[in-house]
Amino acid sequence: MFSLFRRLPALIVGVTLIAIGFVPADAQRFKKDRGTYATKHKAGDFDYYALVLSWSPSHCQTPQGRRDRTQCRPRSGRGYSFVLHGLWPQYERGYPEKCRTRYRPFVPKSTIASMMDIMPSKGLIIHEYRKHGTCSGLVPQDYFDLSRKLYDKINIPAAYNAPAKEQFVSPQNLVAQFTAANPEIKADMMGVVCRGSGNRLREIRVCFSKDGKFRSCGKNESQRKLCRANRMFVPPVRYLRH
Repeated sequence: MFSLFRRLPALIVGVTLIAIGFVPADAQRFKKDRGTYATKHKAGDFDYYALVLSWSPSHCQTPQGRRDRTQCRPRSGRGYSFVLHGLWPQYERGYPEKCRTRYRPFVPKSTIASMMDIMPSKGLIIHEYRKHGTCSGLVPQDYFDLSRKLYDKINIPAAYNAPAKEQFVSPQNLVAQFTAANPEIKADMMGVVCRGSGNRLREIRVCFSKDGKFRSCGKNESQRKLCRANRMFVPPVRYLRH
């Protein structure tokens, strides 16, 4: 009881500060970390884009990929290499998702069909717009038009066009190969993701400004966070049986 009375002045001060609108510095920093802690996100309110290209052979060796006939069992029998996974609005730290829009986040069939050559999954296209595209402030057609435009800016190094043999490469070497093939891209404008058995290459992320220019990435693409391995396994692209 005595300890409670000793704490009463501090409690009264704390309640008074809150009442007059004073926010401690720690709380202000907490509030600014929008991608991690915010509960509401506003469409169009973000800092940059991350264009995400996934390594299809790694996806197709997962349980989910084995059920994905469109991407992993295409009619041509030829597997994909890098495919477009999505275009993600990002904060410098954290990211928005599932933003409210003035319209229903419906992706027309014609838009889906226009993307299937580089994004071979109807379900993924719909999912990416609902989760990430809504935060761009763009309607579906404009969002996917921009996605393709930025995708077309990237030259895939020859070693990753359709490799028939498995490869082992460090994240740093893969970045070096991409920057050599794309002089406008600097090392801090990319991130490499590895995951799973053998540290498989899963995806790369290339960062763009909101007006579509290459730019340095934020903390989301910190290489230490995305892939800490010294060497990644890169599964080959194969002809697939139906």
